[in-house]
Amino acid sequence: MGLWLQAQRQRWAPSPAVWGRGYTVQTTPPLARGHAHSHVATPPLRAGHAGSCSAGGAGAAAAAMGRSAAVLPLTLALLSAAAAAWDLRALRCSFTADCECGFGPDLRGLECELAVTLVGQPLVRRQLMEGLRQFLEKRSPEKPLVMSFHGSTGTGKTFVSAMLVRHLFPEGLQSPHVHQFSPIVHFPHAEHVERYKENLKHWIQGNLTNCGRSVFLFEEMDKMHPGLIDVIMPFLGPSWVVYGTNYRKAIFIFISNAGGEQINEMTLDLWRAHQDREEISLQDMEAAISKAVFENPQSGFWRSGIIHEHLIDFVVPFLPLKRHHVKQCVINELVQQGLEVRHGVVQEVADSIPYFPEEEKLFSSTGCKTVASRISFFF
Repeated sequence: MGLWLQAQRQRWAPSPAVWGRGYTVQTTPPLARGHAHSHVATPPLRAGHAGSCSAGGAGAAAAAMGRSAAVLPLTLALLSAAAAAWDLRALRCSFTADCECGFGPDLRGLECELAVTLVGQPLVRRQLMEGLRQFLEKRSPEKPLVMSFHGSTGTGKTFVSAMLVRHLFPEGLQSPHVHQFSPIVHFPHAEHVERYKENLKHWIQGNLTNCGRSVFLFEEMDKMHPGLIDVIMPFLGPSWVVYGTNYRKAIFIFISNAGGEQINEMTLDLWRAHQDREEISLQDMEAAISKAVFENPQSGFWRSGIIHEHLIDFVVPFLPLKRHHVKQCVINELVQQGLEVRHGVVQEVADSIPYFPEEEKLFSSTGCKTVASRISFFF
């Protein structure tokens, strides 16, 4: 068995050259069924982690299994032959709700932090909170939550994704159950797309097997090779519950600058039509985003089955920021750096940022992206 496992590790483990530093996978034997989800690769459980079945987690799992003693003996007997090849800690997780990988959503805290620190994005707050509430209130979701963030640089897409993760897992982006992908880092070469597809599929499959509550962040989707992302389609729909693992509890977030120009133009048109920023709705933006993102041959979503199968649940547009929004970003950054909030400094930093259109100078061309680096020039 040891030689078999070693051979499987060599076969399925993603290459460090592909995944970058820190990406490792431990594999386990495939299930007997020939289903597409049968080849299961699971990263090692971390000792002492709240979501692992070691130490205290094992006791909680055993207690839950004791409460279900009337049902489990027959089930375990049927699976005993297959269980011999599996990590028994993972097996206990399969039959209980105690191994949620440290998943602890704090929606009230998230909503509060969004209101305080997310500048000028009321539509983002509405869409994000609505999507999370609808998803998390279901004990057994029909499918994973899939959200797509769109907007120009500096409008808060990465900031919001990090904040969201921080209110789902105590360790935030450092959690072993939160996975970030960048096309520049992980999928740099077009000629290796087929290899990337295999690696990506098994990486997601393995981590979902280890933790059904995993979160996957795909950054810079506008730079993703067309067709690559479709390999994860089986995980975005109403997937099978495979050997006790419910893929439908995962969260997938796509982040893209694509559509940012169109969102900016639409926001400007609505301003000229005297429509208040707070009144802008998703319906005002949908057509522009669709054309720029999903019908663009340069986009990672071009001709994507993810779009044709309507697997994205929420499209979240990030609007361009006005001058008073930039000033609020400056104030927030000064406070974060422990610096004195001086009105003159706030004004100078805000004035140093380029705005568009040329005549009105309404919206920041770089959002709040360069605020932190500019502050040092005024102290």
